[in-house]
Amino acid sequence: MSNPPTRSCCGPECCTPQAQAADTGHDLLEKIREGYAQIARSGSWSAAQSKGGCSGGGCCGPATLSPEQLAAAIGYTDRELAATPDSANMGLSCGNPTAIASLRPGEVVLDLGAGGGFDCFVAGPKVGATGRVIGVDMTPDMITKARGNLSSYTEQSGLTNVEFRLGEIEHLPVADASVDVVISNCVLNLSPNKPQVWREIARVLKPGGRAAISDLALLRPLPPSVAADVEALVGCVAGAVLVEETRAQAQAAGLTQIQLTPKPEYIKAMTNWQDPLYVKIIASLPAGTQPSDFVTSLDVVARKP
Repeated sequence: MSNPPTRSCCGPECCTPQAQAADTGHDLLEKIREGYAQIARSGSWSAAQSKGGCSGGGCCGPATLSPEQLAAAIGYTDRELAATPDSANMGLSCGNPTAIASLRPGEVVLDLGAGGGFDCFVAGPKVGATGRVIGVDMTPDMITKARGNLSSYTEQSGLTNVEFRLGEIEHLPVADASVDVVISNCVLNLSPNKPQVWREIARVLKPGGRAAISDLALLRPLPPSVAADVEALVGCVAGAVLVEETRAQAQAAGLTQIQLTPKPEYIKAMTNWQDPLYVKIIASLPAGTQPSDFVTSLDVVARKP
């Protein structure tokens, strides 16, 4: 099956009812899938841009920071980076969910939108040989890449506790009440049906299980020209929802003890490094404003009763 062509647009013509109607949830998922397939084949967000894999300059990640620089900037330790396969980190993070998950030996961890397996390989040693890590991704190229990293992970760690499954985060290929911790890194904002994702998180968690999510969220609504841009969507900006909407969705799914912690450093770093996507967004913002006035990285911690 061929994928629909990727459309990038930052003008008012993208906000017409006709243009919006053309982008059904399925269409958006296909565009996102193709964008991330290009990243998987190129090896990183910045490589996909340099090879022309992302139209119009910025998309899918920071072009001006290497994956290692980005990971270090958002809190991954040198030890964690050294222990993961080199090709697993493609610069797609906007936080460090394993740092807020307080993982313990023997736990079962599920990573939503696992990509090349980076956070799975960080989580694996934390849960140890008696634990298990499951990564789910909807992009076949990403699953192929992640599974290709397994042998390197086992060689480095001595562990065989990580696996990868093809599937959408709205319909997780995971049994009910089988997971201790759900993690995710800059992925939920991409879903066209976020309430369904939160319901799935609640479904797969064991009673007392917890979610530890790093994602992008809005401090206030984006201008329509940015919100309608597919390139910004793949870059994890246009698909984000308001901070309190994130809380409401998690609550509606039945989760409790919800803690939301904004982390503005990520957006400021992207702006300071003049990432092409954020330069493009700045051009569409009202005069006197900047991306960090609208968007923040957000740590979300919640528990299933």
